Amino acid sequence: MKPIRLFTAAVLLVAAFRPAFAAAEAIYPPGLRVGLTPLVGLARAKSFTGFETEDQSVKVLITELPVAAYSEVVNALKTNPNGAGKPQAVETEAGPAYYTTETAKDGATTVRRYSMILSGGTFSGYVAVQVPESAAKIYSDDAVRQMFASTSVRKEVPIDEQLSLMPFKVAERSDFKNVRTLAPGAALVLADGDEATGLEAAPFMILGIIGASPQEPDDRARFAQQAATTIPGLREARITMSEPIRIDSQPGFETRINATSGKDNTLVTVVQWLRFGGPNTLRVIGSAPRDQWESAFPRFRAVRDGIEPRG
Repeated sequence: MKPIRLFTAAVLLVAAFRPAFAAAEAIYPPGLRVGLTPLVGLARAKSFTGFETEDQSVKVLITELPVAAYSEVVNALKTNPNGAGKPQAVETEAGPAYYTTETAKDGATTVRRYSMILSGGTFSGYVAVQVPESAAKIYSDDAVRQMFASTSVRKEVPIDEQLSLMPFKVAERSDFKNVRTLAPGAALVLADGDEATGLEAAPFMILGIIGASPQEPDDRARFAQQAATTIPGLREARITMSEPIRIDSQPGFETRINATSGKDNTLVTVVQWLRFGGPNTLRVIGSAPRDQWESAFPRFRAVRDGIEPRG
C-alpha cells in the first residue's frame, strides 16, 4: 500500500473508533453521585455499590466519603511531597484525583489493590479496585488508571432513584427541599438545608432501619433510649421524654432530646420514633432548631405516618 493510502486508512480507522470511545459514558451505581466507565467484563455488582466480573474475582467499589477526606490527602502531599507510598496523581473527568497501588493477599490469592480519592465539591468520591494476579494481564495498572480517569461526578441523584433503594416507601416528604441517601438503601435524609450550608441550622430528618428489635415488650424502653444515644452529631444531649406509642397500629416508642448540634452550636430539639414489628425496627429521627420546633414537628409526624412497607 502506498504511503498516502496508508495514512488515509489510518485516519479513517481513528475516526471510526473515536465516536465509540466518546460514547462510553460514565455509569453511576444506584444512589451515588460518583460514576465511571467500567472496563470490559465488569458489570454492576450484586452485593455492593460498584462493579465486578462474572466470577466476582475483580471488584470495583465506589462510595462517598466526607468532604474532608480529599483535603487530608492533598494536605499530606503538600506537607510531605516525597513521603513513602506517595499517591499518584491522575486527571479525571471530575478533576484531579490521587490513587495508591499495592500488592497484597486476599486469603491465599495474590491481588493488586488500587485506591483513588477525588473531590466532589461537598463530598469526597472514593474508588477501590481489587484485581487477582490471574487477571492482571487484562486489568493491568494502565487499564485501571484509564478507568480512574473516566470517573465523573453528577450534581445530584434523582429523588425517585434514591427512594427506590430504600426498604420502605416514603409517601410524604412534607416539602423538604433536599433528599439525600447517607448510604444507598440504608438511610435517607430529608432536609431544608444542604451539605454546603449545614443541616443543623434548619429542620431535617433521617429515615432508616435498625437491624435488630427488642425480644420482649418490656425491653422496648431500654432499646429506645440506647438507640437515642447513637444519634450522630449531638452534644450535651438530655432525654426529656421517652414513652410507648402506636404508629400505624403497630407498637412504637417516642423519645425526645434537647441537645447542641453542628459547628455553630445550634440548640436543637430531636425526636426519635421507633416502630417495632418483625426482626428489624424502623427508625425516624427529626431534628430542628429549638425556635423552629413548633412548625417542624407536624412535618416530621406527617413524614413518619407516610412511611409504608415495600410490597
